[in-house]
Amino acid sequence: MNIALVEFDNVGDLYPFQYNNMDLKVKDLVVAEHERGISIGKVMRIESSKTVDEDLKHIIRKATEKDIETDKKNQSFADEAFIKCKEEIRYFALNMKLVKVKCMLDRSKIIFYFVSPGRVDFRALVKRLASLFKTRIEMRQIGVRDEARLIGGLGLCGDELCCSRFLRTFNPVSVKMAKDQNLNINVKKISGACGRLMCCLYYEQNTYNDFMSSAPPMDSIVAVGDVEGKVVYINPIKKTLIIRNKDRMMVEVNVSDITKIIKKGVENGR
Repeated sequence: MNIALVEFDNVGDLYPFQYNNMDLKVKDLVVAEHERGISIGKVMRIESSKTVDEDLKHIIRKATEKDIETDKKNQSFADEAFIKCKEEIRYFALNMKLVKVKCMLDRSKIIFYFVSPGRVDFRALVKRLASLFKTRIEMRQIGVRDEARLIGGLGLCGDELCCSRFLRTFNPVSVKMAKDQNLNINVKKISGACGRLMCCLYYEQNTYNDFMSSAPPMDSIVAVGDVEGKVVYINPIKKTLIIRNKDRMMVEVNVSDITKIIKKGVENGR
């Protein structure tokens, strides 16, 4: 069985579909029905399976020029719906921020993505939008990290946000990770555009954990050849330590060059 993993939103979830009698390649545009409705998606990966999954939906067809043109018109329609919905949100004085509007290919449904600090009674809003657009309306509340992914932007590093560029899964990030990485615990400096701790703290953590498991802790007394000193700084990126010898001179050494740990420091002192 041929399986195509399809992306319907930029760096969104990948949905598996089976297909037959189609010459599909990665980055081909296809029309398929996923949990939200019929949409155009991009093939991100192609796999094969010896077993047949009857529950797996089929790709309807390769996207035609007409489908692509319809999708462009739907985007313009969604932009207009965005403006109108914001007006109605103000009219009903709802505590919500509209983030994005997406229209299904056949216009059977319009999805309004929003963020809010709490629950919102949007029944009157839905009724009003349904009467305006004559189609099914879905309001979907998302978190601030999903908001950053949908809107996009630049991170503190000056590069495009990881979540809108390649990061498909949001993993839990903790302040302990920042401490392990010797970062200044300044919330503004270690938070991303979404206001949460930066995702890069998570996927860099293993590098630090691997290094710290082999490096002596802070305040350890170590020997590098004939030089002995106290560990005063650890640099996991360079895989080096700075030690202070008896003459109070600072010396940077590679962890691999340490010949002996004379006295081990306290682990949580790093």
